[in-house]
Amino acid sequence: MEVFADFVKIIFPAAAVLFAMYLTIKAFLAKDFEKKIVELRTQNTTVVLPVRLQAYERICLLLERVSPKNLILRVNNPAYNVVELQQILLANVREEFNHNLAQQIYISNEAWAMAQNAVEDIVGIINTAADQVQKDAPSIELAKAIFEIVIKRDEEPSVKAIRFLKEEIRQVF
Repeated sequence: MEVFADFVKIIFPAAAVLFAMYLTIKAFLAKDFEKKIVELRTQNTTVVLPVRLQAYERICLLLERVSPKNLILRVNNPAYNVVELQQILLANVREEFNHNLAQQIYISNEAWAMAQNAVEDIVGIINTAADQVQKDAPSIELAKAIFEIVIKRDEEPSVKAIRFLKEEIRQVF
């Protein structure tokens, strides 16, 4: 019995010291892990922040390039008829959009949805205007019809999306 009492006298202090060491090491490792995470986030911020800002810039550029006024001024040719201009406008919008698809990784889901909706609205404006004029009319008739639709709206879809992107950039950065 005395051996058991001696054994308990040795085990309890040893267990207490071992438990204290365990807690100390655990706290140290947790603090070190937290420090590493903060360093990693800081590193990520310095790398990802410029890429994210560039993505917002690219989406703004996309929206400016596909806005009806800029798009028509860039691609209109008096030699085109309505159908040719419609096809060229739609091809340009698709090309610009497809060229910037990867940017959705770096911007918020809401911002990407706004950009997508703006592009779809612009495609809708082009198609609606093309339905309102004769197919063999000169391209200027389609351009006029597009501008009339845009003027009747409160604002261009691209302007609304750009405003949303700017607000989001101000909030995040």
